[in-house]
Amino acid sequence: MSTQIDRVRLAQLRKVEEDRFLATHKKSAEAFADSQKVMHEGVPMSWMAKWPGAHPVFVKEAKGARFTDIDGNTYIDFCLGDTGSMTGHSPDATIAAIKRQADIGITSMLPTLDAAVVSKELASRFGLPKWQFTVTATDANRHVIRYCRLITGRSKIIVIDRCYHGSVDETFATLDDAGNTVKREGNLGAPVDLDVTTRVVEFNDLAGMEAALKHGDPHNFSWSWWYDARPRSKA
Repeated sequence: MSTQIDRVRLAQLRKVEEDRFLATHKKSAEAFADSQKVMHEGVPMSWMAKWPGAHPVFVKEAKGARFTDIDGNTYIDFCLGDTGSMTGHSPDATIAAIKRQADIGITSMLPTLDAAVVSKELASRFGLPKWQFTVTATDANRHVIRYCRLITGRSKIIVIDRCYHGSVDETFATLDDAGNTVKREGNLGAPVDLDVTTRVVEFNDLAGMEAALKHGDPHNFSWSWWYDARPRSKA
């Protein structure tokens, strides 16, 4: 016996939650209206607008595993800066180190002794002898694709459908109803048709991945996320 979802009741419950959100986030609503005057979609990065509700929550402060918004609501934070704050927001030791560095300079476009210290520690922990640094995961993705193309001589990459890969052009791809690689909704300014650079495989689809690696062209390496960018052998 199947049970159908009562869509009317569901809409009623959603309306209750939407009203509650508006009632408890009035300062965030005001901040969002004001920020729309100077930022596209009212946010510093466009994906910050892609949340449920009438507007995003504006953060006042964060510490440890929690943050507080400008309306005084406190949340347990399961995002943690998209892993940028994986050890918690503003650890005391980190803040002290940042303050010491700020006193003697923040950026100089030249190496420091600290960079070598960090690289040695990374080499020791992960067993990789040479390191380079990037500012964002997107930047790391771009480097990895270029390195893999240089090493393998192959041009085409494979991405997992609907997974996040930063803002790398080749990854804004999805599958249409016929299984063809096409650009994702809202993809602006793609340099070429994405089926030229990319193949897309559904998440957890081993058979699909095997098929994507058997097209017969010499242009496949698999890349599903920035920390798993290892060249794959030919099928």
